[in-house]
Parts: sequence; C-alpha cells; structure tokens
Amino acid sequence: MKQQPEDERYQDSFGRSLRSLSEYMGLGVQIAASFVFFVLAGYWADEKLGSSPLLLLAGVFLGMAGMVLVLMKTLRIANRKKKE
Repeated sequence: MKQQPEDERYQDSFGRSLRSLSEYMGLGVQIAASFVFFVLAGYWADEKLGSSPLLLLAGVFLGMAGMVLVLMKTLRIANRKKKE
C-alpha cells in the first residue's frame, strides 16, 4: 500500500471535517428556522386576533414538531448512508 505524504492526508481529513461541519451547521439552521417561523407566526396571529398567548403557544408546539421532523429526516438519511 502506497503511503500518502503527510500534507495530502491533512488536506483530505480537513476536507472531510469541513463537509461534516457544514452538514451539521445546515441542520442547526433548519431546526432554528422551523422553530422561529412557527413562533413568530403565532405571535403575529396573536397580535392580529388579540388571543394572546394561545396562538403563540400553538406556534411553539408546532415549532417543536417541525424540529422533530427535521431531526427524524436527518436520522433516516444517516441510517441509510450507514447501511450502504
């Protein structure tokens, strides 16, 4: 087996680390966006309808459900990659 020079191995591992980091950052953005969207929508609806804090709480629960769905999708994809 041919050994790679140390600088080439470093570049290869750095590239893999950067790809993993970007995947996790993307996941964090998706989770935050799903939560913030529903909370802000609930807050806005409460302001318009004067039903404070009912729709805000509904937005919080919908945001949590959105976060769970994003995590389940990510886990399903990771399990599929692991089996391959």
